[in-house]
Amino acid sequence: MPAIQSKELCLYYGDTCIFNNLDITIPKGKITVFIGSNGCGKSTLLRSLARLLRPKSGQVVLDGSDIASLSTKEVARRMAILPQGPAAPEGLTVLQLVKQGRYPYQNWLQQWSREDEAAVRQALELTHMEPLAERTVDSLSGGQRQRAWIAMTLAQGTPTILLDEPTTYLDLAHQIEVLDLLYDLNVKEQRTIVMVLHDINLACRYAHNLVAIKDRKVYAEGPANTIISEKLIQDVFDLPCRIIEDPLFATPMVVPFGKGIQPVLNIKPEAVTIG
Repeated sequence: MPAIQSKELCLYYGDTCIFNNLDITIPKGKITVFIGSNGCGKSTLLRSLARLLRPKSGQVVLDGSDIASLSTKEVARRMAILPQGPAAPEGLTVLQLVKQGRYPYQNWLQQWSREDEAAVRQALELTHMEPLAERTVDSLSGGQRQRAWIAMTLAQGTPTILLDEPTTYLDLAHQIEVLDLLYDLNVKEQRTIVMVLHDINLACRYAHNLVAIKDRKVYAEGPANTIISEKLIQDVFDLPCRIIEDPLFATPMVVPFGKGIQPVLNIKPEAVTIG
């Protein structure tokens, strides 16, 4: 059974159609990454899969259930989402923020438990936010703030995690740290990870399944070695490039160039074979 499916999904912003009759399948226990140019609908699609945006028609199926039929808390126990640019109330500490991830498990019969405490501590440890637990979120740097929000998402303890550009505001070292963390969650705990990423090379490295979006449609989907090509990068991003093999991971590596600085070497596309 797939983790998430959309069936004939139609999404609108006002009178503007974003997606029409979209069918997409997110494999369970895998890392799926959405790629595409700015404004192509990646974030909109992610939000609709998390029930943050109501479709005009069609449905989203989560673990075999129509997501529209589930209660808010039930959805929150099955799926966590980290949107772009989340904002915390002024004065809220990192620890208080991360504790919010346990909200779906609270009710008038069951208050804070040892399990909740353990989940929060583990999330802080995994994101290396323990030393900053008592700092207020608004006093943190952009990268620290992003890691605090990721900790809250992890504390939710869901089998499926959706993240919209989780490496925003992070330097390269922390980008790799966050993506390694998500990769470990996938490998060790079989969590389904769905992300929007702008860095195509990192997307190729970490994703089991890539979904390339163009003109509000799925242009291609599948493993990076199968779908990434110079034609795809040209068509989806309007960018000339060469595709070479990543010397460390044997995944496609996109080497872009524009109309300014020209390549020193004229490597023919057919000279490189990947996979």
